Amino acid sequence: MFKMLNANILRSALLAATILAGCFTSAVARSEEPAAKGPATEVTKLDGLVAFWDFQEPAGQPRISQGGEPLALQEMEGPIARVDGGVFGPHAARIRSGQWFMIPRPQIGGLDIHGPEAQVTVVAWIRREGKQHWQAIAGAWDETRRKRQYCLFLNAPRGTKADEMKRYPMQNRIHGHVSGVGGPTPGERYCITYSSGATEIPLQQWHCLAMTYDGKQSCVYVDGRLDARSQYNPFPYTEGLFDGGADGAAFTVGAVHRSEEWGNFFAGQIGGLAVFRRALSESELQALSELNRGN
Repeated sequence: MFKMLNANILRSALLAATILAGCFTSAVARSEEPAAKGPATEVTKLDGLVAFWDFQEPAGQPRISQGGEPLALQEMEGPIARVDGGVFGPHAARIRSGQWFMIPRPQIGGLDIHGPEAQVTVVAWIRREGKQHWQAIAGAWDETRRKRQYCLFLNAPRGTKADEMKRYPMQNRIHGHVSGVGGPTPGERYCITYSSGATEIPLQQWHCLAMTYDGKQSCVYVDGRLDARSQYNPFPYTEGLFDGGADGAAFTVGAVHRSEEWGNFFAGQIGGLAVFRRALSESELQALSELNRGN
């Protein structure tokens, strides 16, 4: 375990140096393209924004956030392709299964959302391509080291029924995972505190998917509407979000660390990603979903 932790620390330090070098190059690349306008400003003008990415940068460069402090998503396992047909511009990022973006813990800044009264919203504009279970879309969630905070997931094979705290089969839904303890839910092998939607998310279609946590319940939304399902969504949870400390979870897009290795890979395109330090209202999320440009 100590060897693994030391390796993780070294890898984070190397990533930090790479990010600093890459940020300048990425900024130059972005400056050669038209400035963000139109739909993007509808995201960045909202109160409580921590970071917003539009994924217009070319493969091989960090993706730099807008709106708050500049936060750099670093590519993992090779360049992540830039493809045509984006949401907030002409491009999107296409993540192959086994790739992901990461911001090491020392650099996640305001994405470290925690505490007994913490609130969070994660909004992702995605085009799903993979059928595998447990696809991590985005969040601060490290299962290996029991450093779970929050994460938007896709296609869990089971969802938790809140009144029974038992899980039942489902597929192709989205899930808003929250943890106030970092490790497994007390009495369980895994963390089972998460909301699960009612709508199956199809392949090869753009959708605006979101999770919110307001300190009382986790909710998931599909295309701006609460994807309500009795005892599954909303999912009551009043334990807040775990404080992982200085060595807590990295912020990742497309994977999480679990069972001593990276996994829970997402496969598909992502055209936008926003994180807020408050729970957005349904009307706000509906307005954001309408920025999907008819994809």
